[in-house]
This record gives sequence, structure tokens and C-alpha cells, in this order.
Amino acid sequence: MSQKVIPQATSTLPMWLDYLENIHTSAIDLGLQRVQIVAEKANLTKPAPKVITVAGTNGKGSTCAILEAILLDAGYSVGVYSSPHLIHYNERVRINGETLPDVKHAQAFAFIEEQRDDTSLSFFEYATLAALKLFQWEKVDIVLLEVGLGGRLDATNVVDHDISVITSLAVDHVDWLGDDINVIAREKAGIFRKDRPAICGQPDAPITVAEYADEVGAKLYQVGFHYQYTENQNDWDWQSGAFDLNALPKPNLPMVNAATAIMALGVADLDITDINIVNGLKKAELSGRMQSVGEAPKVILDVAHNPHSAEYLVGQIAKRYPEKVIHCVIGMLHDKDIESTIDILKPIVSSWYPGSLAGPRGATADELRCYLPKQEATFSSPTDAYKEAFTNAAKDDVILVVGSFHTVAEVLVYLQLQRSSGGQ
Repeated sequence: MSQKVIPQATSTLPMWLDYLENIHTSAIDLGLQRVQIVAEKANLTKPAPKVITVAGTNGKGSTCAILEAILLDAGYSVGVYSSPHLIHYNERVRINGETLPDVKHAQAFAFIEEQRDDTSLSFFEYATLAALKLFQWEKVDIVLLEVGLGGRLDATNVVDHDISVITSLAVDHVDWLGDDINVIAREKAGIFRKDRPAICGQPDAPITVAEYADEVGAKLYQVGFHYQYTENQNDWDWQSGAFDLNALPKPNLPMVNAATAIMALGVADLDITDINIVNGLKKAELSGRMQSVGEAPKVILDVAHNPHSAEYLVGQIAKRYPEKVIHCVIGMLHDKDIESTIDILKPIVSSWYPGSLAGPRGATADELRCYLPKQEATFSSPTDAYKEAFTNAAKDDVILVVGSFHTVAEVLVYLQLQRSSGGQ
């Protein structure tokens, strides 16, 4: 599509997405000046009565999913904005647990296009503003905003939110945020607001988090100090001050993120009961996070793509599938820490199946093979790598698909097509 041809509210979603990918000089353009202009003009800075913004290196999606499940069980109308999507763009916006039809997104894009005039917006900025408008149209009670990159300069930070959450802090996105963990922590703490709660779920967080909270006057709640959680054999406990929750069901998502979500809700001034929390923990799930999609062999999909997330994944695989033969299908982006991520995965992996990812950021299978313990065969795509792993795996083995949203999405699409056609 020509860059000058502007889609209409009646245009298809693919037409809009193609347009948005070509109207700005770069996909990532950190800074709030441009997006702030449009957000204020369109009255989008407060999309719901209550807004919780979630930043972090890993765990943003799972924290939002846990918050969403608990809030829905409590009877609230909830909007969630997350990125990136796995398969369909529509996954980025959920209203009460459901995605919206293409036509709704097209209408929101048309509204933002009208409001922006000559202001240039990146794809993410445009998508963020459109999501905020959708939340307004749907009149949700609570909005959960997942930060895209960093925090201080991310487009989501134009919103006047009530509670700030940091899930974890680690080195990632080095090209944009650098490799100094103290600087990264301060950037993510940039979402904190004066006189409002700020939750940090990173144990022993860099001092810059507390320093920034003091600087802006935010009310910091730090895991290990202001709230704690303890894992038992079959359940877990949560405690903050004189308030505690005992014998909670273990979620299918990281427990530290569940603990952080509960702390955020504890200061949210909402009507939530212990039963809502228990039910939400049982229901919360998220595609691409320890997602089981097959039996005999067991197939696990996980988007872990950096050392921090790989470390958590290894612990879960070792705990849930001890003594199993693990066939690892892996595809990564070349701007990630490939060597360290693979090193962390090595202790649990029996056989490797590296696949090349398409696109300018995709690493080739040969790049991955440089860090593998032996000269494994390489594959042109994660799908081809998965096919070989499936052929080689015994019924009692586990196939782990890992390394990137792109890797998981490609294999997930293949599996869906196979099932719809009566295949494996």
C-alpha cells in the first residue's frame, strides 16, 4: 500500500496494520512528546476509573493475566493492553478476557488517524492510543497496561495511572536501554507517580528504584520488605503487614508475579475478596508461557528469550518433568543474549533443533549452533525444526519450543493447522 493512501474506518485490519508499519521512520521511537500531544487532544490519558501500569523485563504479561483473572472474578469489567501478540494483532487488546473483532480495531485506528493530524506516531504509539480509545468505548472499570519497552519513555506512560508495578529487572533490550542494571531499573521506575502506590516484585532491586520512588514521592512496596510469599509443598502463603493469605493454590504462572499482583490489588481500593483471589489464581493462564499443547510426546511452548526468563523456565521444567528427555526447538533474535540463554538451558536439554527466524532481527540457525554443545543439525525455520523433533521424540519425551515470541507463534500456527486438518 502506498504510504499516502489512508485507510478508512471501514477498511480491513490488515490494510490498517500495513499502513501503520510504514508511516513512521522507525518501529521503536522512545519519547513521550509526540504521543502526549495526541493523547491529550483525544482525551485518552485516563481511559478508565482505575488504571494499573505494569513494567518489567519479564513477567509483565503473566502479572496482567493474574490481575485480570482476579478482577473478573470480583465482577469488574477489565481491559488489558499487552504486546507483542503471538498470532493475531487482536490479541493485544482484551475486554473481559475476550479479543475484539477486526472492525473495532479499524474504527479505533481511524479515530487516532483523525486526531493526530501531522503528528508522526510509531506503530506501538499508534496501537497504544487506539487501545486506550477502545477501553473508553467499552466503558471498562479497570485498565491493565503492559509497558512495551522500558517505562519512562514508553507510550503507555502518557496515561494517568493509579498504581505502578515493576515485575522484574534484568539486562535486556541493550540497544535501547543499555547494559547498566541501575540505569535500566531507573528507566522502568519512570512510571512511578507522586503519592501513588508503586509495587516492585524484583527481589533485592537496584537502589535506583527506591531512589526514584523517593524523588517523585511514590509509595513504594518492595517484595521481601513490604510483602512476602512462601512456597509450600502443595500451596503457598502471602503476607503484608498484619494481612496474610494462607494455603493459596499454586498458579500456572510465576508465583512471584502472583504475589506482586496481589500486592497491587491490596492497595487498589477495590472490592476484592479472598475467594476472588483463590479463583483468579486457579483460572489465570497466558498463551506461550509454559503452555502445554500436546501429549505423547508432551509439547511445551514458552517465549523465554533472555537469561532471566530462561532461568525460571529451567526450574519449572526440572520440577515438572524430572528425568524426562527434552528435545529443544529454539529460534531467537540476534539482538538477544543468545549465548547466555542457551547456557542456562543446556542442563535440561538432551537434543537441540535450532531454526532460523525470518526478518532482519532473526538469528540464523548457524548463529545458534555456535553456542550449542555439539554440532547439531540446523533447520530453515522453527516449524522444520519442530517436525524433526517430533519425528525423533518418544512418547514419554518432552518437546520444548523456546527462544522468542516469533518461534512460539510459528510452531503454534503449525500445530493449529495440523489439528484442523486431522494431523498430529
